[in-house]
Amino acid sequence: MGVRGRSTLAATVVVSLALIAGSLALLVLLERALTESIDSVVVDRARSLATEIEVQQPSPTLPEGAAALREAVAATARPGVVVQILSPAGEIIAESGDIDGEQPLANPAREGGRFVRTDGVVPVDDENLFRIISLGVSRNGGVYTVVAAQSLAGVSVGVGSVAVILLVGVPILALLVAAATYVFVGRALRPVEQMRATAAKIGASDLSHRVPVPESSDVVGRLAVTMNRMLDRLQSSQVAQRRFVSDASHELRSPIASLRALAEVSLAHPDDAELPRVAGGVLDETLRLERLVGDLLLLARADERGLRGANDVVDLDEILRAEVVRLRTTTGLRVEADAVAVQVPGSGAQLAQLVRNLVDNAARHARGTIGLTLRRQGSLAVLEVSDDGRGIPPQDRERIFDRFVRLDESRQRADGGTGLGLAIVREIARAHQGSVVVAGDPDRTVFRVTLPAGGA
Repeated sequence: MGVRGRSTLAATVVVSLALIAGSLALLVLLERALTESIDSVVVDRARSLATEIEVQQPSPTLPEGAAALREAVAATARPGVVVQILSPAGEIIAESGDIDGEQPLANPAREGGRFVRTDGVVPVDDENLFRIISLGVSRNGGVYTVVAAQSLAGVSVGVGSVAVILLVGVPILALLVAAATYVFVGRALRPVEQMRATAAKIGASDLSHRVPVPESSDVVGRLAVTMNRMLDRLQSSQVAQRRFVSDASHELRSPIASLRALAEVSLAHPDDAELPRVAGGVLDETLRLERLVGDLLLLARADERGLRGANDVVDLDEILRAEVVRLRTTTGLRVEADAVAVQVPGSGAQLAQLVRNLVDNAARHARGTIGLTLRRQGSLAVLEVSDDGRGIPPQDRERIFDRFVRLDESRQRADGGTGLGLAIVREIARAHQGSVVVAGDPDRTVFRVTLPAGGA
């Protein structure tokens, strides 16, 4: 059973239970109200006759008094109400014509002013119970008893009629509630069905479609917005993945093509091929291919589960000094270095690659000078690598950290750059809870890496 069926069933059961409970309460209250109404009529009749006994002259025990009471009973007769007046000795002095000659309906009262209520059968109607009320009246040292009774058949008829109406009406109301709930829940779930149908059409090859967003801002509307945001992320990830695969394929073709060209030329002209030159070319392209494959594997690992820095204590200043020595011995660039001793928790190999990539990037763009600085700023280690080459425009300072992005395509490719170095720098910085930004001006570029520092 789906959401629609469960909602309909739950609403129907709850409403049915409420209607049944309300119907039972109504019947009980109706029976009580009708019975109290009969009680009121019978009590009023008994009181009126009790007043006659109290003021009646001569005494009710005398023939003249008894005749006067019989006249009073006849004069105050009401439909459905029977009356008896008993003497202190329990004899019937006066009674309604309906029960003339019958036995007393109640026992004689023992004290005056006291009501006694009972339910019993009256000879005038053997099929229905009567509400019988007896009232004691004190006079001349004796207690007379006024007995008044009225049939309870009206109560049964009234309650029974209402019960029949409820017996028919409650199931009808329950069915109406079930039908209304089924329809309204279906309408409420219609946007969800539209979202499902749209989502079913969205395939891995095309993530441009979006689920419809209903006008309401309820949970269904928020679900649609969340699904569309998820689709945006999936589409962005798919585009990035496809671009990554395309760029990686393009980058891999270059060294492979160079290796093939060297091999084909050597085979076509074996007499002119110089082994050291061919071997050197093959080695250069192999190293380039090895760097590219290593960078691709590192980024793929970062995409899959993220880079995880080790918990080693790394002397970042030692890594920086090693790069200074390498630059001064392998390039003709002027290197300005200013580093303080700073330790950083993390992976020594990854942090060394971060510094190497920044230094190599600066060496490719510098005109003559590279600056390397390392300082401690509170609980942070701040590393800056700068060069005096052409600066990076502000609109490109975020884009250069994307993969395979080259602002100077031909020069970087010729210098051996893969377009992945700065992307790797950012991934390593993030893995060590740090960040990297680019600053500078048109005549100078500064890469600033901020990492949590260890120790005091």
